[in-house]
Amino acid sequence: MMAFIPSAWSQAEVLDSYARLSTGQGLSSGGGSTEDEARIAAVKARDQAGPIEGEVEKVDPTQPQNFDYSTNLQSDVFGANLFTGAFAHQEAAQYNPNYVINVGDKVLVRLWGAFEFQASLTVDPQGNVFLPNVGPVRMLGVRNKDLQKVVDQAVGRVFRSNVFSYASLAAAQPVRIYVGGFVHRPGSYAGTSMDSILHYLDQAGGIDPERGSFLSIEVKRGAAIRARINLYDFLLNGEIPQVQLADGDVIFVAMRKNTVKVTGLAENAKRFEFSQKSVLLSDLIALAKPKPEATHVRIIRNQGVIRNTEYYPIGESASVIVEDGDELAFTADKRPGTITVRVEGETDGPQEYILPYGSRLGDLLGKVRYTHSSSPENIQLFRQSVRERQKDLLEVSLRSLESAALNARSGTAQEATLRRQEADMILKWVDRARKIEPRGQVVISQAADRGNLLLENGDIIKVPVRDGLVLVSGEVVFPNAVAYDSRLRVQDYIDRAGGYTNKASATKVIVARQDGSFAETDASARTMNFGGRRSPIEAGDEVLVLPKVGVKSRQIFTELTQIIYQIAVSARVALGL
Repeated sequence: MMAFIPSAWSQAEVLDSYARLSTGQGLSSGGGSTEDEARIAAVKARDQAGPIEGEVEKVDPTQPQNFDYSTNLQSDVFGANLFTGAFAHQEAAQYNPNYVINVGDKVLVRLWGAFEFQASLTVDPQGNVFLPNVGPVRMLGVRNKDLQKVVDQAVGRVFRSNVFSYASLAAAQPVRIYVGGFVHRPGSYAGTSMDSILHYLDQAGGIDPERGSFLSIEVKRGAAIRARINLYDFLLNGEIPQVQLADGDVIFVAMRKNTVKVTGLAENAKRFEFSQKSVLLSDLIALAKPKPEATHVRIIRNQGVIRNTEYYPIGESASVIVEDGDELAFTADKRPGTITVRVEGETDGPQEYILPYGSRLGDLLGKVRYTHSSSPENIQLFRQSVRERQKDLLEVSLRSLESAALNARSGTAQEATLRRQEADMILKWVDRARKIEPRGQVVISQAADRGNLLLENGDIIKVPVRDGLVLVSGEVVFPNAVAYDSRLRVQDYIDRAGGYTNKASATKVIVARQDGSFAETDASARTMNFGGRRSPIEAGDEVLVLPKVGVKSRQIFTELTQIIYQIAVSARVALGL
């Protein structure tokens, strides 16, 4: 709520009230002090609440107001992120040897020895400073680096010996500079004559990246152009002219010229400006800095009514013309030459193999040296693309389960409470499931033509060891490795791992082979169906006892059961609720 001060209470009346209360006096009428307190309380309330509705808030015109520089930071124009406010709050350089002293500058002079004097002297309208016993000393037009010499000469003409001097520029002349053209906030900005062009541009919010030019900035004094500035020189080479500004100078940013947009494999994937109607692609490459892996550039021509696309090797850039509005994308158009495959496990040879692109699994297996403990018939293949695909499929299933849990219908209030509790439990389980990483194993099994399997770059081949163990995990009391015994059934191995937990499902047991094949089985069975081939449990197999699913909804039960199987097969993890 905004405070309201009656118009009858003038500023003078409020000040009088402050004075009377501070001296302990009241108004001539009996209730005067209460009125004084009311006036002052209303003023304080207004100050805390902010400006009154309809009242214009007073702003200090000598200070640059806050500006949101996010537009510059988010722009894809090359150089737009130069203006973030850092230059606006930067003070002038402490020493510029080429600065020319002007009227209004302050010069610090110290004399000691036979005559002592110290003062900060302002250059008067005639261009002089006055030193006692010395007289006027001409400062107008003197360069900063020559200041000490000029003072020494002036003092030396009066004091032949035993008087020493020291002089330095204390403060440059304060000025107001006009910033116009295509900047965010054209206006008049305060600073000193030693401040850089960037200081004033930054106060104006920087160059408007959608309209302003980074190539054409002029410093004007009256009708004369004192300097032309190309900010690309500063951005690329760190070069910017030192222009000494005077009160009333104008910094003008011209309209943006021709532009080209660069994307793809480039260090500077930005929009670039150029003054000519067209430029060579090689010149633009010098600005965009394509990455080492880039080999080609795709150019989309946007002139005229037909949109054309062209494609060139980067090596031909010296003969390719780029025009205003074109869009360039640097790409890596490389033909695969070789791939790297890693071999791990029970082998007696190198772990990294460099193979020609298009090599098959049989080509690699012929080079692997096995040990007496190796199990080459159970070779395992792990692939990154398969792992990513398994992760994507798991995510799709988890999202479907989330949707089913959140949209489950209830007939009564009690049932709604149970559904909500069940949904909370399922959502927490989904969060845990998302953290599981599939192994990306390719099911090679005992396929007759597995040697013809095409290898991919980054594949990992694992050669298992014949260790004579069966791993039992999941919902068992003591997950462990059990020595293989051909006489034992799946149930026997589960019993040797302590039996089922109270969360286990005795009817949901998976036996996974080292080669990636698996079978769902009854724990009492002696043989299992591995892809149409029945086989008993073997050394190296893994028995996973899956958890039981205790939910009421048939849809949720079905989806949850499916995901538990999915995780068990892809990650060899039995994830219970």
